[in-house]
Amino acid sequence: MGDIFARTELIFGRSAMEMLGNSRVAVFGVGGVGGYVVEALARSGVGAIDIIDNDKVCESNINRQIIALHSTVGRYKTEAAAERIHDINPDCRVTAHNTFFLPETKDKFDFSEYDYVVDAIDTVSGKLALAECAQAAGTPIISCMGAGNKTDPTQFEIADISATSVCPLARVMRYECRKRGIKKLKVLYSKEKPVRPVTAGTETASPGRRDVPGSVAFVPSVAGLIIGGEVIKDLINRKEHRNE
Repeated sequence: MGDIFARTELIFGRSAMEMLGNSRVAVFGVGGVGGYVVEALARSGVGAIDIIDNDKVCESNINRQIIALHSTVGRYKTEAAAERIHDINPDCRVTAHNTFFLPETKDKFDFSEYDYVVDAIDTVSGKLALAECAQAAGTPIISCMGAGNKTDPTQFEIADISATSVCPLARVMRYECRKRGIKKLKVLYSKEKPVRPVTAGTETASPGRRDVPGSVAFVPSVAGLIIGGEVIKDLINRKEHRNE
C-alpha cells in the first residue's frame, strides 16, 4: 500500500490493512455526512468505494460539505468525490452512480457485492429500502439519523434503532422498521433537540423531503467521521472473526 497508510498500519497492523484494501463499501449520499464518511474510508485504505448521489454541488453546500468548493460548484457530487478519493489514494477503485437511491431505483444495486453499506441519504423511504436490501443480502449497514438543525456534535451516539430517543427521524424509523420486520439497524443519532431555523432558506429540497434544514460546518462532519470510524472498526473485526 506504500507509505500513505503507514501511520494507520501502526494502529491496526498489516493484516487489518490488507483486509481494508480488499473491502468494498457503498456510501449512499455524498453530502454533509456522506462526504466525510468517504473521506475517512479513503484515508483509511478501503480498497473500493461506491458513491451514490445525483446532486450537483451548489454554493449553499460550501458551509459544510468537504467536496464543496467554489471550484466544484456545478459538478456532480460523485464526480468531485471520486476525484478527491483518487487524489488521496490513486489505487482505490471508485464506482460512481449518478442516481438518487429510492425504492424505485433499488434494483440497480447488488448489495451482496458490498462488505458494508452506509446510509447518508435524507428520505425515509430510501433509508427503509436500504435497510431492507442490506438485511436481505446479509450486508452490514449503518444509517445516519437527523444531523440537520443540530449544533452540538458531542451528543451523537451509536445505537440500535430500537434504543434511540428524542430524534424525530429516528422515531419515524423505529416505527417503520417494526412494521417491516427490520429487527436490527445500527444508527448514528443525536439526543439533541433540533433547533428551529431562524429564517426560511432558499435552497430547494431533495425529492421526498418537505423542507430544507439548517446546518453548520461542525455537526455533519463529526457525524460522518464517527460513521467512517465505525465502518473501519466493524470491517476489521468482522473479517478477523471470519478468519478465526
